[in-house]
Amino acid sequence: MVNKSAESKRDKTIRRIINAAAKIFSEAGFAGTRMDEIAKRAMVNKATIYYHIGDKKALYAEVLHDIIGNATERFMSDLDKNQSPEQKLKYYINAVTRTMDQNPLIAPIMMREQASGGQNLPEIIAGDFASIIGMVTNILEEGAKQGVFIKITPFIIHSMVIGGIMFYQSSYLVRSRYAGFPETVKKLGGSVSGDVSREIEKLILKAVKK
Repeated sequence: MVNKSAESKRDKTIRRIINAAAKIFSEAGFAGTRMDEIAKRAMVNKATIYYHIGDKKALYAEVLHDIIGNATERFMSDLDKNQSPEQKLKYYINAVTRTMDQNPLIAPIMMREQASGGQNLPEIIAGDFASIIGMVTNILEEGAKQGVFIKITPFIIHSMVIGGIMFYQSSYLVRSRYAGFPETVKKLGGSVSGDVSREIEKLILKAVKK
């Protein structure tokens, strides 16, 4: 019989480790992150991390897959096949903005990873990205076949969405800190859901619609 109390304690320990690791990876990148610091912030010893998850590479993959992999699964399962291509594209954009707002640490982690040329990008995350891009490709191709979208490279649209969101989020502290920015820029918040998501949606739809 499974000891539910022990299972719950284990799950809470793993969650503390993943949360602490995500924070440190976002601050220092993969190379600058130390397992000692993760253990300290998660309030466990290093042996516990290695036992439950593995080494730093395994932990990095777990942190990223915890966010990106789970989001990908939700995208794929929640997408309504009966919706129009335009509705599906709106769903994709809204789902991405919600995910990014709920997981603000993913932007600095992935921007560091991009800057390094993907040196430490786990294979499982490349698979997650491939699934998302495949979904976007299917939506755009369906729209093109129905004559509502122009033919366009799906990866460019995906890059416009992800890149815009990541830059918007990561620039928040800079925008709010320095006086040189116009007030209209300084007043913008850090959240990409709501008004920002709707503006991105309008721009993307304008770009792809015939």
